[in-house]
Amino acid sequence: MKEGSTKVVVAALAGNSLIAIIKLAVALVTGSAALLAEGVHSVADTGNQVLLLVGLKRSQRLPDAEHPFGYGHEQYFWAFVVALMLFFVGAVVSIYEGVEKLLEPHAIERPWLIYAILVAALAIEAVSLTVALREFHRTRPRGLGYLAAIRASKDANLVVVLLEDTAALIGLLIALVGVGLAQLTGLMMFDALASVLIGLLLAGVAFMLASETRSLLIGEAALAPHQERIRALAAAMPEVKSVEEVLTMHLGPRAILVGLRLDFRDDLVDRDLEAVIIDIKTRIHQAIPEVERILIESCRGPCGPG
Repeated sequence: MKEGSTKVVVAALAGNSLIAIIKLAVALVTGSAALLAEGVHSVADTGNQVLLLVGLKRSQRLPDAEHPFGYGHEQYFWAFVVALMLFFVGAVVSIYEGVEKLLEPHAIERPWLIYAILVAALAIEAVSLTVALREFHRTRPRGLGYLAAIRASKDANLVVVLLEDTAALIGLLIALVGVGLAQLTGLMMFDALASVLIGLLLAGVAFMLASETRSLLIGEAALAPHQERIRALAAAMPEVKSVEEVLTMHLGPRAILVGLRLDFRDDLVDRDLEAVIIDIKTRIHQAIPEVERILIESCRGPCGPG
C-alpha cells in the first residue's frame, strides 16, 4: 500500500511540475487571468505533492520511546498542511487575481496558445487521475460509492491526490469555458470570473481535505467490517465467555491498533489464559494483516466499566 501511495504521489508530482511551468509561462505571455489561476493551482499542487512525499518518508520511521506506536500519523499531519496550502496558495490567489481582472479588465493575447496549453494540461491531468483512480478502486471497500469511499478511506495521501486531480480537471474545463466566452463575446469579465470560480473550487476541495485529515489526526476507528471480524474471532474462542468491548484506531493507512476487553471463563489458570490470548492475537493478525498492535484486558466474573 505504501508503494501504491508513493506511485500515485510521484505521478501527480511529475505531471503538476510540467503543467505549472507551461501554464505560468503562457499566462504571462497571453495575460489570461483564468490561465494564471490554473498556473497558481498547479504550483500549489506541485508543492503539495512534495509535502506528501515528506509525510510518507517520515511516517516510515520505527517506533521509539517517545512515539511507541510509531509515526504513521505524520502522513495525516502533512496532508492537513496540504489542505491549508491549497486554500491559501491556490484558492486565495486565484480569487484575488480574478477580482483584480474584473476591476481592471484587459484583452487576452494569443488565445490559440491558451487553448493548446489547456488541452495538453487536460491530457496530463487525466493520466495522473487515472493512476490515482486505479489505486483508489483497488483499495476501496466494496459497495461504497465515490464520496462514501473517500470519507471511509484511511489513506490521506491517496485522497489528496484524487481530489486535487479531480479539481484540476474541473478547473481546466472552467478555464476553457471562460477564455472561450471572453473571446467570443469580447467581454473579458468571463476570463476573470473563471479565475474566481477556480478559486472557489479550490477552497471547497481544501475544506473537504481539511475535514477528512482532521478526523484522521484525531483518531478514526477501523472500518465496521474489521471491527465485526475482530469481535467474531474473539467470541469464537471457547475460553471467552463474552466480548465486552472492541476499540480500534488507525495509526496510519495500513496500521490499526486494537484494544479488547474480554470476559474469560473462571476456571482458566494463568498459563492457559496466556496461551488463549496469544491464540486470539495470532488469529486476528492472520485475518486482518493491517492490525499492528493488539492490547487485551482480561476480566473474569462481572466486568466493570473499561
